[in-house]
Amino acid sequence: MRPVAVVSSGMRTAVGLSSPSSCAAIRCAISGAAETGFMDSGGEWLMGCSVPVEGELRGLEKLAAMAAAALSECLVAALPAKLKDVPVAFCVAEKGRPGRFQGLDERLPAAVQASLKKTLHPKSCVIAHGRTGAAHALVWAERLLSADGAPFCAVVGVDTLLVGDSLRVLEQRGRLLTSVNSNGFIPGDAAAAVLVARGGKSKGMQLTCDGIGFGTEKATVESEEPLRGDGLVEAVRSALAAVPCTFEQVQYRLVDASGEQYGLKEAQLAIGRSIRGTLKPDFPIWHPADCIGEVGAAIGPCLLGLALEASRKGYAPGPGALCHLGTDDGDRAALILKYGETKA
Repeated sequence: MRPVAVVSSGMRTAVGLSSPSSCAAIRCAISGAAETGFMDSGGEWLMGCSVPVEGELRGLEKLAAMAAAALSECLVAALPAKLKDVPVAFCVAEKGRPGRFQGLDERLPAAVQASLKKTLHPKSCVIAHGRTGAAHALVWAERLLSADGAPFCAVVGVDTLLVGDSLRVLEQRGRLLTSVNSNGFIPGDAAAAVLVARGGKSKGMQLTCDGIGFGTEKATVESEEPLRGDGLVEAVRSALAAVPCTFEQVQYRLVDASGEQYGLKEAQLAIGRSIRGTLKPDFPIWHPADCIGEVGAAIGPCLLGLALEASRKGYAPGPGALCHLGTDDGDRAALILKYGETKA
């Protein structure tokens, strides 16, 4: 694939109602966790990371409002980008996930249009791959940018786990962080959006996604097979080979790990197996879910926005980053990001 440049970002998270405020809170390790209106089976209030919104918006209406706000922010930050000229990929929860809103794929774009009072580009689409959705959306965007000559595409991730049906099933499976389960995550909701263009199209400093790789993990979080990290190893090696580059050109990691031991163990195993032959005494790992909670499909664009903000403001550990994502059913994706000067 050709490099895709991340031009601007927008966010609505439990720690900020814009991309700069969310990224600043994540940088300071501020947690958005608070008691929710849901109780666990023991009668204790569940903790969650909820985005504050005006009024009594709930369910699909809240998802649409968050997505519209994040999308508007990234478009305004990249003027003269106009919604009617920008194909939008909406990254949402994978089909079959407990608590997924009925008719989500059809209803969300229509609800976003109604919220913005504007018409979406006819090539806009919905990508239902959960946490790996952003990686699949970047592949879709690169094709449109290259083949159709579109000036921009937008990738919007929006999701919520703060739904009764979702929380009930997750608690039954031992996935939630509670007073009796320390190996779990804090559920949340969020929306994040990035505007992307062809890499190298304009002069100046750009954050580009230079390579994407995918893999499949058989030892998923709820399986009893021994975890080796095969799927993530496959994704990381494919992403590095697509650039091509080595771990010497990557200074830090952005991951979707959300508090469960599985995610960090998988990352450690996969990197340990992939990094052979390269001496890296320091390889920082950023996992913003500690601050914003487990936000499903919103995490991918959130990580891209965080990388963009950190690069532009000079607190990223270096110009190269590895971003990796994974779903409960075994889909794995890795992205190689690079911040540097380009010449049109």
